Amino acid sequence: MRRSELLGLRWDDIDLKKARVSVNRGLVAVAHELREPRGKTPNSRRSIDLDSTTVRVLQAWRNWQRAEREVAGVKSEDWVFTNREGKPVHPQSISQTFERIAARAGVPRIRLHDVRHTHGTLLIKAGVPVKVVSERLVTGTPRSPSTPTSTCSPVCKPKPPEPSSSSSKRTHPGPPVEGPHNTVEALADEPPARAFRSGGGI
Repeated sequence: MRRSELLGLRWDDIDLKKARVSVNRGLVAVAHELREPRGKTPNSRRSIDLDSTTVRVLQAWRNWQRAEREVAGVKSEDWVFTNREGKPVHPQSISQTFERIAARAGVPRIRLHDVRHTHGTLLIKAGVPVKVVSERLVTGTPRSPSTPTSTCSPVCKPKPPEPSSSSSKRTHPGPPVEGPHNTVEALADEPPARAFRSGGGI
């Protein structure tokens, strides 16, 4: 998903039981004002399947967000990602937070948007058809000769990786959450207040 699509998510767009998110809008900054476009391209409005770990992280985040808002007396506007006042996060703020996390982790610096392309690359490497990846990311018509001609839904789930004898858990591709955690599964079990504090949101 694009940065604008993530920040434009409302909880009504996410079905945790069906493990699916509906991309219906974006959130962009125009002359320092936040606006809600309907999408960058005609195909931007789409549904995306979620893996079980992402579902657990989102559920934990929602529970913590509700508790924090109740204690702080902040009125909910149903945004998934918010600042301390319960308002939508400014796009530039989330990019700056990403850069600080990457700098602390000591990893090569990339743009937040590059994570989206990394996701696509990893899907293709895992054996997901190019056409499926293209539809999932809404990158336009793929030009690769290996692109299948059959129509495939953008919510097709990638083939699960073969179990590895050296590790029973998938390693988190990004920097670890504060503490000795280095897997996505560990993030799902981490209290959201700790896992999301760097973004300054509630």
